[in-house]
Amino acid sequence: MKPRSLLLAALIATLSAIAAAQEPPKSATLVEKEKGAATIAEAVELQGIVTAIDKNKRELTIKGGSGNELTFAAGPQIKNFKQIKVGDLVTLNYIAALGLELKKGGGRLRERVESEQTVAAKPGEKPAAGKSRTVKVLADVTAVDAAAGTITLRGPQRSVDLVIKDKELLKDIRVGDQIAATYEEAMLVSVTPPAPPAPVTPAAPAAE
Repeated sequence: MKPRSLLLAALIATLSAIAAAQEPPKSATLVEKEKGAATIAEAVELQGIVTAIDKNKRELTIKGGSGNELTFAAGPQIKNFKQIKVGDLVTLNYIAALGLELKKGGGRLRERVESEQTVAAKPGEKPAAGKSRTVKVLADVTAVDAAAGTITLRGPQRSVDLVIKDKELLKDIRVGDQIAATYEEAMLVSVTPPAPPAPVTPAAPAAE
């Protein structure tokens, strides 16, 4: 069980594979806190233009605003692949959220529950695919280091040290308490036609 590290690893693994070929990402971070609970959410959007297609290999080459290109395989979850054309815009939206809730006193059974869902475009629609995942973990607090801003959690599979930047969150946590962590991530990849060029307004004739 490694919720915060899992959040960062998921972002890095998802984005680094295509970041070299994309526009600078649009991103946002949300942090909400209340007594005994905290939520961290990350949202990222990346875009690129399709410059080449190998329909036999189901490969796309995408170019970002920086001029970098990357070729990757479109898996079977990308429905209606044959509709993709050179010049189309590929957009990736990624959202990840981690919620932590303090359970004073502990005593509950440690557990991990994971679920996934996938969605795909219907026949005739522009290519798109999405996937979401939810992981819920209940872990024991086995150590608290308020000075260093870390806590050690023991889940059903392993123990992990978490670094808590906001040390205020640690003041109510004691060894023997439990932390309920809910990690959620969702990714949507869509392909849309390029925007039509803006109409050119003829220049006004010069005054005599």
